[in-house]
Amino acid sequence: MRAWCLYDWANSAFATTVMAAILPLWYARSAAAGLPPGRATAYWGYTTGASLALAAILSPLAGAWADGRGARKKTLLLFAAAGALATALLATVGRGDWLRASLLYPLAHVPFVIATVCYDALLPHVARSDDMDRVSARGFALGYLGGGLLLALNTAMVLRPGLFHLPSTGAGVRLSFITVSIWWVLFTIPLARRIDEPPRAADNEGTGAAIDVFRRLLATLGEIRRNRNALLFLIAFWLYSDGIGTIIKMAVVYGAEVGIGRSDLIGALLLVQFVGVPCSTLFGRAARRTGARAGILFGLAVYAAIAIGALFLSRPWHFWALALGVGAVQGGTQALSRSLFASIAPARRSAAWFGFYSTSARFAGIAGPLLFALTGQITGSSRFGTVPLLLFFTAGAALLARVRPGRVE
Repeated sequence: MRAWCLYDWANSAFATTVMAAILPLWYARSAAAGLPPGRATAYWGYTTGASLALAAILSPLAGAWADGRGARKKTLLLFAAAGALATALLATVGRGDWLRASLLYPLAHVPFVIATVCYDALLPHVARSDDMDRVSARGFALGYLGGGLLLALNTAMVLRPGLFHLPSTGAGVRLSFITVSIWWVLFTIPLARRIDEPPRAADNEGTGAAIDVFRRLLATLGEIRRNRNALLFLIAFWLYSDGIGTIIKMAVVYGAEVGIGRSDLIGALLLVQFVGVPCSTLFGRAARRTGARAGILFGLAVYAAIAIGALFLSRPWHFWALALGVGAVQGGTQALSRSLFASIAPARRSAAWFGFYSTSARFAGIAGPLLFALTGQITGSSRFGTVPLLLFFTAGAALLARVRPGRVE
């Protein structure tokens, strides 16, 4: 279980430095230099939306293939290596290279997503059914800690490059991407060494050929459609993940647009990471008494308040206050969502089911950034892009309240 949790520590470096902090800020301030005002926010929204669409299409296919071949762990390791390599190549992005950044980001992000699908699918195989909330939350807590520690180091490289004998901020940014790649690979080694490949169940036999993968994919889709709890959960998850994902991906670019300084933007993201460590653990413990669903509903109520507060964002302390709220609920909400779905999905087909779980999250992430970007272009300000997020959180919570957990076999 510790080796499994440590992969959250490994891949969260990509989520913090590349997805949330350094790359979006570098994109807005340098890679997109010379573009008209507000265009960097829009182009970054389109980039993340396109990458999420590709990941959403490939995730269930990869999950079905991994189940059919009995290769959840192997698939995880393959795509983690590919994502780490593409992350290192982001170091080649320079001033004005927005197109290169927009092309390289999906090459790193899509493998990150597919590896995460297989990682999530291992949860029912490493934790008891009555312990999955706690183990999932522990993984997120380690992810916040690991991602936060490397982000702190990378922030120092960017803000104080001279301390590291670097010639410029740009050199600090490029070195940050390389450190993420190394970190990702290094801390995946315990999983590679300590976790066995889950045995393939008899009904998972297949050749792994394309026709077999699509057959398994359609069979899994049919199972989910017939299971009311699973279907309700995935729709609810689709809605509220849209809001969560948009906040994660667009916060820095939005903050930069309304005039929040670089130090405050990155510092607030660091606050999210370190507040998330104890809060994720607390969510996991509380779920033993209240259940995972109640914990998620509480987190969504806090997110709705954050979406309202973002409308009035104008000063650095506003950004810090909103970051504190995000840090308090982000990890716990995501951890309990993962364990709640794991309690519904059949363990022997976990990769295929988590492929659709991932697809729900990724398609959710398409609508949010695109709506955010379109609203910014239409109104001339991204401020009103937070309004749809409130709708996503409330609608998702209403559907989630109707979910009754229970594994289907």
